[in-house]
Amino acid sequence: MLLQEKVALITGAASGLGRAQAIEYAKEGAKVILSDVNAEGLAETEKLIKDNNGTVLSIVADVSKKEDVHSMINKALEEFGTVDICVNNAAILADFKASLDITEEEWDKIMAVNVKGVYLLTNEILPHMLEKGKGTFINVASIGGTIAGVGDAAYITSKHAVVGYTKQLTFNYAKDGIRAVALCPGLIDTPMVQYAIEQDRPEVVRQIESIPSKHIGRSEEVAYFSVYLASDKAKHINGVEMKIDGGQSIS
Repeated sequence: MLLQEKVALITGAASGLGRAQAIEYAKEGAKVILSDVNAEGLAETEKLIKDNNGTVLSIVADVSKKEDVHSMINKALEEFGTVDICVNNAAILADFKASLDITEEEWDKIMAVNVKGVYLLTNEILPHMLEKGKGTFINVASIGGTIAGVGDAAYITSKHAVVGYTKQLTFNYAKDGIRAVALCPGLIDTPMVQYAIEQDRPEVVRQIESIPSKHIGRSEEVAYFSVYLASDKAKHINGVEMKIDGGQSIS
């Protein structure tokens, strides 16, 4: 198993990509710490992992709040003694709104979760990783971190920030044993995307048409890739954005 005896913390684990990654990390031998603001969804993910004999700790927390992040890491270290992998997955968006349509409150909230949350969690766990001389960050960005048109103005800005932050993290700390990768999925079959498809949203139809195969990806496919990137087999992949989008971003 690729992650045998590793301890991985995964935010936004109540559904979608976070849940898929949590399940796959556990299958690959990792002890997983799950975090989300959605207690009910988090409990469902925990049950799915325990039903497969996985080792799991669930913590309801808001990554945009420093006190929540501090408490979460303390609980994780108390339970497992270490965190080897941090998957910064939690994120929100404001539909496909252009700049003039996004309120200041919406902008601030998206930046608080998508960007500040990554910064807070990274800075909370980074000293522990530096002390032991190794650690891996999988920062879930999006192809929206490299192109426009696949989300709202705030979301696209936030995901570009995550990609840039990942690069700088590697630049500053790779010499100390830290690895950081920006995982950039394209259109993926999550509950949010399925809802948009059911509503026949033109923005989503356009995205599907932009995929050469015309097929959207599955959460499990992103999870498989995330596991590989977090494993020691990918130790020379550092400071870069890794796309998994079926070619959606090539045109």
